[in-house]
Amino acid sequence: MHTPRSASPSRRALLTAGGALGVGALVAACGGGGGKTSAEPDRAKGPWSFRDDRGTTAKSAGTPARVVAFTAAAAALHDFGVECVGVFGPTKLKDGKADPQAGDLDVAKVTVLGNAWGEFNVEKYAALAPDLLVTNMYQPDALWYVPDDSKKKILSLAPSVAFTTAGVSLTEPIRRYAELAASLGADPKAAKVADAKARFEKAAETLRRAAKAKGGLRVLAASGSADLLYVSTPGVYADLSYFRSLGLDIITPGKVTGGFFENLSWENADKYPADLILLDDRTAALQPKDLAAKPTWAQLPAVKAGQITPWASEPRFSYAGAAPLIERLAAAVEKAVKVA
Repeated sequence: MHTPRSASPSRRALLTAGGALGVGALVAACGGGGGKTSAEPDRAKGPWSFRDDRGTTAKSAGTPARVVAFTAAAAALHDFGVECVGVFGPTKLKDGKADPQAGDLDVAKVTVLGNAWGEFNVEKYAALAPDLLVTNMYQPDALWYVPDDSKKKILSLAPSVAFTTAGVSLTEPIRRYAELAASLGADPKAAKVADAKARFEKAAETLRRAAKAKGGLRVLAASGSADLLYVSTPGVYADLSYFRSLGLDIITPGKVTGGFFENLSWENADKYPADLILLDDRTAALQPKDLAAKPTWAQLPAVKAGQITPWASEPRFSYAGAAPLIERLAAAVEKAVKVA
């Protein structure tokens, strides 16, 4: 998928593809230090609890203020008005700039516990004195980017919340992140949130109209690696499921491995003719310039027609995060013509 790659071997393979492939007063300010600082708001008095998608209820004596989250989760919380003190997962690129998954986070102001799959500095996490850990789940009970070998220790240090982000439509995890943000003290009616939601809804309607106008346009969602082309199945990916509900004809591969995609050798990359290709734009996946030398890629109808658009296969689940992605896709659909 965009493809989240999780505990499943195929997911992990895709992860390493290509070579390593109005906030309330309760919300803590971003920071990189360990203990609490004088600039940090006090936690609300009284008990706090939140039931997540594992069916687990996270509990705390007061509203969590020092939140640590998977990078895209932290970015989603930021969009809803909650700041995290620490993150784990793709956060900074090699040049020090923010990874796309970091969204609008100021990556210079958060403590990065790990920047790649398998990286999670438990000692640094403990030093942050976390009140809550937040991440996604692409498979039941598999906490995204929380390493299995240190999971027990990590979860012993603070309550955790995890949201299902596969096998559901895009609006569901967005709704859940909004609920969590509100429980942490953010204002769900803040102008920033309302404006983002309006933009999201407008973008969705634009995509719906474009898909209807281009009836029959076949779309392929894929991720490229040195040896394989991973063709993603739309029923699992939250964003693809949503796009399909808006009328986009996204190809469903016939031999899905590990629940998320079909692995095609480059010799068989033409198995599913498509008019438009959504290509995984994560840093671990190969991009058009990297794939240009592969003959079968160059001969794909959509590639020859220049009908390729970036696909954020691990989106941040907020209206602000999703709206521009839908706008970009709608624009690509509007320009595309049938070529396959």
